[in-house]
Amino acid sequence: MTNKNSIVITETHKFFYIYNGFVIFILTAFMCLTQNKINQSMMARSFLEKVSALPVSSSEIFFTTALSFAALLVVGYFYREVDKNIPYLHHLLFISEVVICMLLLRSLNLSYDGVILLVVADLMYRYEGRHQEYILLLVMITLYLIANYNIALFQTKIISFEAYVSYYNAETQAIILALKNIFYSVNTVFFVFYLVMLIKNKHEEKERIRLLNEKLEEANQRLRAYAIEAEQIAETRERNRLAREIHDTLGHALTGIVAGLDACMVTLNVAPEVTKKQLQKIRFAAKKGITDVRRSVKKLRPDDLEKLPFQEALMQMTKDYSESSGMKITFDIFSWADNLRQDQEDVIYRIIQECLTNANRHGHATEVKITIGGNEKYLIIVIADNGEGCDEVEQGFGLRHMHERLELLHGTVHYWSDAGFIVEAMIPLNGDEDVDKNFDS
Repeated sequence: MTNKNSIVITETHKFFYIYNGFVIFILTAFMCLTQNKINQSMMARSFLEKVSALPVSSSEIFFTTALSFAALLVVGYFYREVDKNIPYLHHLLFISEVVICMLLLRSLNLSYDGVILLVVADLMYRYEGRHQEYILLLVMITLYLIANYNIALFQTKIISFEAYVSYYNAETQAIILALKNIFYSVNTVFFVFYLVMLIKNKHEEKERIRLLNEKLEEANQRLRAYAIEAEQIAETRERNRLAREIHDTLGHALTGIVAGLDACMVTLNVAPEVTKKQLQKIRFAAKKGITDVRRSVKKLRPDDLEKLPFQEALMQMTKDYSESSGMKITFDIFSWADNLRQDQEDVIYRIIQECLTNANRHGHATEVKITIGGNEKYLIIVIADNGEGCDEVEQGFGLRHMHERLELLHGTVHYWSDAGFIVEAMIPLNGDEDVDKNFDS
């Protein structure tokens, strides 16, 4: 509890103990001083005739009362501060507090039962649960019944407070009894104030919890809406990813197959043996295309990338495509990064694959040259073909996906037509995202 009401409750609880300790000290001092006066005034005989029990010594009354109240303070403190989850300890401390309270009442000759409110205040301070008000009322009634039972039980064995008061004259008796009543009234006022603040604090705590629950429910609703939106975005991204993968793999394979079949139609009558060999290559390319499609659907990498080192996978892919399509493909590697990540390798592979497919399908190229270079900050890939080119480049499915793939790596792509078609892609290395977006060779 950290709000203002909680601080007030804690301070009131402390002052409640201080006030009762003060009242107990005053009453005990009064009984001890009165008993000493009776002894010194040689009126012990007449005093004993008015009471039904022998008084104990003043020092015994004082120390018994002081020790009982000190024990009540200690046990009450541990009762309020101990962890409620420790089995039975919490209940044991409360029972001990009730027993000590009865002993304190006995040591005071049952002259002040305001300490019962201390025990009830301790219970109210810690108790939480259903039917709280009924349990508190039952405990309070029980404590007062125990106190009254003790009064009935010990009334012949103690000297009442009124017996001590009767030693003084009528005017002094009225003052003493009035002060005692004031002590009782002030104690009750403190208890009622404490009770009101405690109930107010409990109510505010419940209200705060209710508001927190409302905010939590609102946050949960937003999270659910966000989760649905994120799921939809993820589905869209996955559809786009699969579309790119299928386009790159299946499109690449089918383009090579179509080109190879066109060549076969030309050589079928002229050179059947050459056609047969070409058909075997086409069959192999088709099988690899099917494997790549399956792996793409399963969110895996192309088959060559799974089985071979990256450079070998690139060489194998271009070799297979060259054999199936009849297109001459050459590499010119000036430098190569040895620390490429898997996502970078996938993008490079797909870019070269898409450029070869476009060169064959749209440009009807017979030769393609792939140049790779760069430095420690970025890798540059240039794919140039001798195809037909075009006056105005329209961004189709393949080029758009090429852009998307490079954007994921913070890379760039440029393409233009010049005695064929040229594509230049630049990929940052080593997580370097500060790449010149306007780079143009």
